[in-house]
Amino acid sequence: MPDRLMLLDTASLYFRAFYGLPDSIRRADGTPVNAVRGLLDMIARLTTDYGATHLIACWDDDWRPQWRVDLVPTYKSHRVAEAITDAPDVEVVPDALEAQLPMIRRVLGLAGIAIVGAADHEADDVVGTYASYADLPVDVVTGDRDLFQVCDDARQVRVVYTARGMKNLEIMTESVVVGKYRVLPQQYADYATLRGDASDGLPGVAGIGEKTAASLLLKYGTLENLLEAAADPQSGLSSPVRAKLDAASDYLVAAPAVVRLVRDLDLPSLEEAGAQLHPVTGDARAELERLATEWNLGGSVRRLLDALDRTQSS
Repeated sequence: MPDRLMLLDTASLYFRAFYGLPDSIRRADGTPVNAVRGLLDMIARLTTDYGATHLIACWDDDWRPQWRVDLVPTYKSHRVAEAITDAPDVEVVPDALEAQLPMIRRVLGLAGIAIVGAADHEADDVVGTYASYADLPVDVVTGDRDLFQVCDDARQVRVVYTARGMKNLEIMTESVVVGKYRVLPQQYADYATLRGDASDGLPGVAGIGEKTAASLLLKYGTLENLLEAAADPQSGLSSPVRAKLDAASDYLVAAPAVVRLVRDLDLPSLEEAGAQLHPVTGDARAELERLATEWNLGGSVRRLLDALDRTQSS
């Protein structure tokens, strides 16, 4: 089958798996394994349904990079477990999920699934970089609307959007984004900056919602052009909108760099990362099958192995 890269916003998926399956699913020592089971089943289904030949589990090496917080202090502040002076931020992650993250990494490693993160950056930035430079069609799997920025019909880059659940996946292409939000994917970061995003702690511009943000970008093209119009008394921009932009001027200077994906990280190539999927054999397969029993992973390991068996080895 033709080559196709799948990029997982991994945290988005394992959080969904954790909350979608009961944490009463546990291994013998009492540790929950619902997120492990759910994530493996998602990967098995997604890679099969969308014909992935290459896969990268993009990882949050830094879920709340300090450089983004320096620009917008409220960025993800509601997700911080507690404020500790001169200490790294700790994300609010249930203990029952935190205990499963090493298991997730162990199983993905045994399955030969590449895990890639980048220091001082989020998984979104890893996705953004690979999606921007991959020389093959790309499916990005996420529940995060910010990643709509990467949609590109000409390059066959699309988003498999999980916000409505795995039974109601939405395929977001460039044309779908335009139809739904009335902005181009390359305008989406400016659109999100203007309208705000409570899930990321971005206040937006008071009084400017989705419709107004879209109409302003339709007229002016970019946030930069809009702010130039706001600074020009002869531009024809209405006084109320001008006043709203002026009141949010400090935020509008800082926020775009926070919202926009980083697309030029120094990451391993697909080959260097080991992104090509292949059947699991030998000791790795035996160990996965052993862990399936020891960790009470049910049929999720078998379904993942079956999905990988259907791929072509390099």
